[in-house]
Amino acid sequence: MADCVSKVELSISCENLLDKDVLSKSDPLCALLLNTGGNQWVEIGRTEMVKNCLDPKFSKKFLLDYYFEQVQKLKFGVYDIDNETNDLSDDDFLGEFECTLGQIVSSKKLTRPLMLRNGRPAGKGTITIFAEEVNDNRVVNFEVQARKLDKKDFWGKSDPYLEFCKQTEDGKWQMVHRTEAIKKNLNPTWRPFKIPLQSLCNSDMQKPIKITCYDYDNDGSHDLIGTFETNMERLQEAKQSSPAEFECINPKKKQKKRSYKNSGIVSFKLCQVVKEYSFLDYIMGGCQMNFIVGIDFTGSNGDPRSPDSLHHISPNGFNEYLMAIWSVGMIIQDYDTDKLFPAFGFGAQIPPSWQVSHEFPLNFNPASPFCSGVQGIVDAYRNCLPQVKLYGPTNFSPIINHVAEFGAAAAQQPTASQYYILLIITDGVITDLDDTRRAIVNASKLPMSIIIIGVGGADFTAMEFLDGDDGVLRSPTGEMAIRDIVQFVPFRKFQNAPKEALAQSVLAELPQQVVSYFNTRKLRPPNETPNETCD
Repeated sequence: MADCVSKVELSISCENLLDKDVLSKSDPLCALLLNTGGNQWVEIGRTEMVKNCLDPKFSKKFLLDYYFEQVQKLKFGVYDIDNETNDLSDDDFLGEFECTLGQIVSSKKLTRPLMLRNGRPAGKGTITIFAEEVNDNRVVNFEVQARKLDKKDFWGKSDPYLEFCKQTEDGKWQMVHRTEAIKKNLNPTWRPFKIPLQSLCNSDMQKPIKITCYDYDNDGSHDLIGTFETNMERLQEAKQSSPAEFECINPKKKQKKRSYKNSGIVSFKLCQVVKEYSFLDYIMGGCQMNFIVGIDFTGSNGDPRSPDSLHHISPNGFNEYLMAIWSVGMIIQDYDTDKLFPAFGFGAQIPPSWQVSHEFPLNFNPASPFCSGVQGIVDAYRNCLPQVKLYGPTNFSPIINHVAEFGAAAAQQPTASQYYILLIITDGVITDLDDTRRAIVNASKLPMSIIIIGVGGADFTAMEFLDGDDGVLRSPTGEMAIRDIVQFVPFRKFQNAPKEALAQSVLAELPQQVVSYFNTRKLRPPNETPNETCD
C-alpha cells in the first residue's frame, strides 16, 4: 500500500471489426487481461456486448490501479459473442492488442491494429484506448424518465435508450454511459444509474454534456429520436418535486417541418453528486477484512497416506491445499490487523464419536477456532489430517451459513467496519447444490465474499455455475443474488504459473465486491466523517 499508485480509467472503442455472423453483423465484446508473469494472463474485466456492430463504442470502462514503478502488461481481446456461456473460448475471436498500461497512460489516446494469434492483422480492425487519470471520487446518481417520445417502429412503439457523451479537448464527443433500452414504451422510466463525475464532465460543472435518445433495433441500426446539450449545473436543478426537463430535438425533423416542436421530453427527477469511497479508502479508513478458511476432507480426496491423495503432503512439505492456503492467505493477512483466522474442515468423521461433520474447527476447539496467521492455519491443517477419517458428502452450505451469521451481525453496524472473505478449497462436486445456492443468495445481501479453489482433476461445472459472471445466480425458489460474490478458480490452471498468479486471479474481483457492498448501502469507513451530498 506504500507504492505510488493512481487510478486510471480506460475507455474502449473499435472500428472495422471482422464480420463473423452470416445473417447479421458481429456482436463484439472486449475482455481485458493482465499478465501475471511469463505467458500467464488473468482476465480482470470485460465490457458489455454490443449487438450487430462492427464499430462498437463500449460504454463500460475499466478502472485500473496504475503503478508507476511496475511494468503492467495488458491484453485487449475482442470476441464475437455467440452464446450465453461465460467462457470466451467458444466464441469467435476478432483480434487482440497487447501493450503496457504505461504506454496507454503516456499516449492518453492509443489507436492500433487488432492482430490475430498467428501474428497477422485482423482485417482492417483497429482498437482505440482512451486513458484518463481519476483523481475525483465523486459520482452522480441519476433518476431519469421521458414522455411523448416519437414512435419509430412501424409495427409497434419505440424501444428507447439514452447515451451520455462528454466533450473531449479536440471538441469531439466521447460516450461515457448508455442506459438499458425500455421495450415498447414512449413514456419510459429507466432504472436508477450512476456515472463518475470525472467521466461525465471532467468534474467541470459547466462543461457541455450531450444526451441522445435512440430507438433500439436488434440489427444495430438504432434510430435517432432526439438529442440535447446541457451541463451539470443545469442538471443539478433536478428535484423530485420539480424535475429538470429538456426537449429532445431531432435536427432532420426540425429542418423539414415548420410546426415541429420536439420529439419528446426527457425529465431528470434526480441528479445528485455524492462521494464514493474506493477499496483503499475503506481499508485505510479502518475496515477490517476477516479471512475464514474451509477445507474439504471428503473421501474423494484419497487416503492422505497415499502419494496419489490430494491431501498427501509431499517430501518438500506441500500439496495443492497448502499452496492455495499460502498464496491467498499471504495477501489477505495484510488487511487483517489481529491475523487470527478461523479455519474449518468439512466432510470428515471426527473424534471422539466419529460422527460426520460439515463444519469442524481444524484445531478441534469450537470455543476458539482461530489460527494465528497463515502459518497457524497450515499447522492446524497438518495436525488435523492424521486425526480425522475422510468421508462425505461434500456440503458447502453449513460453513457458508456459519460465516453469514457473522456477516449479518456486521451488516447492523452504522459504518463499513467488517467484511468477511470465506476461502473454500475443495476437490469435487457439491452434494447440497440447492442449499448452497440458497446460502449464497442470502450471503449476497451481507458484507461477505466467497472464493472457491478447486484442486485435483474433477469436473467443476457446478462451481462455474455458482460464479455468477455468466448470469445471475438464483436460489431454488427463484430469488436472485443481488450481487456476484463468488469467485471460482481451478488450481490446475496455475500449476506451472508464478506463485503470485493464483492469488491475483482469485482476488481480482474482491476489491470491487467490497466497494459495491458498502457504497450501495452508503456506508462510510469507520474513521471518516459522514458522507455528505456534494452541492
